Amino acid sequence: MSELENIRIKEDWLKGKELQTLFDILCVDGGDARVAGGAVRNALMGMPASDVDLCTTLIPQDVVKRLEAAGHKAVPTGIDHGTVTAVVDGAAFEVTTLRKDIETDGRHAVVEFGTDWVADANRRDLTMNGLYCDRDGKVYDYIDGYKDILSKDVRFIGDAATRIKEDSLRILRFFRFFAWYGGGRPDAAGLKACAAGRELLAGLSVERIWMELKKMLAAPDPSRAILWMRTTGILGAVLPETHKWGTDAMPGLLRLEQEENWQPDALFRLMGMVRPDVETMKGLSKRLAFSNKETERMVAWANNPAPKADTSISDFEKLLYRGDVSGLIDSMKLEAVHLQGRDDAANADAMLKLIDFAQNWQRPTFPLQGQDLIAAGMKPGPEMGQRLKALEEAWIESGFKLGRDALLEFSNY
Repeated sequence: MSELENIRIKEDWLKGKELQTLFDILCVDGGDARVAGGAVRNALMGMPASDVDLCTTLIPQDVVKRLEAAGHKAVPTGIDHGTVTAVVDGAAFEVTTLRKDIETDGRHAVVEFGTDWVADANRRDLTMNGLYCDRDGKVYDYIDGYKDILSKDVRFIGDAATRIKEDSLRILRFFRFFAWYGGGRPDAAGLKACAAGRELLAGLSVERIWMELKKMLAAPDPSRAILWMRTTGILGAVLPETHKWGTDAMPGLLRLEQEENWQPDALFRLMGMVRPDVETMKGLSKRLAFSNKETERMVAWANNPAPKADTSISDFEKLLYRGDVSGLIDSMKLEAVHLQGRDDAANADAMLKLIDFAQNWQRPTFPLQGQDLIAAGMKPGPEMGQRLKALEEAWIESGFKLGRDALLEFSNY
């Protein structure tokens, strides 16, 4: 084990009452528990932790018994693989029994529970994910992960090709963690093994693929990871829609995000890598099992091309009313990226002003309803619907100025 005697984690989350209560429950009568993985890694890298997961020497059934005896909730979220979600005073923690893999098929593993911290560390994927800390913040490193954290080297534990054969999702995890935590060039052995094993990705569920891609695209700067994925052929394997379209817009997109204080947005970044074609986006969304909301956004973007930068505000308001505002904003943001890339600063600035206008635009309400036409003597039916639509168009062309009475007079009813 690496010498880390002077290294202590002092994060606020470690001192939390709920977590310390959980340690009280698990670390008595021969039981032991430690925080594992991401929370430890992020603490050592000076980054916040999104989740705090624990490992324990206790088998899942004993974890459940202890929690319930102490008056807390235990949810068997993955009990066959050793995981119980402990809910302590409203705070949830995943607690997983120490284990080692007995059999793997590239997607799922048959595990054996144990009490060996070294064996548990060695079954993990990357060295920086294989560290633990106890309730006092003492760090345990059995696979030299700490030095890789310091150097920002994303490396597989043991033989990279073997780890990938155990679970081919690790190919995408390699690039995801490189995007978030890596520095310099990717580990050569890991990169080679990922490239050699890319055909294994075909055996993964599309949900798992999209989950990893989405997490990678949400990194502060995923451009280097995307570049290496493209170089190794992995990007084409999981996102064939990027073929002959590419990732050249990514540096400019990330730069404009920073300049305009746009929040990292995985879907928007994906738009920068694929062709804005409605049928292509429908196919991509179906292939990767996007949520309905994700599908709607991608299709709206493809279906609402950006206007010219010199579009007048009056014409732009009409476009906003007739089109999809969210789709237009996505298209305009990408157009601003392309304009900056062509050193067209004037039009890029004009496009950004249109974006700001769109983001603050309030959709006007058409002042006429079908009942108004009925009251004026028109019978319900298709003809009335056509008349109402024609009046709405007249209202739009007036710059949304015609009122109810003017529209009724305009309708000749």
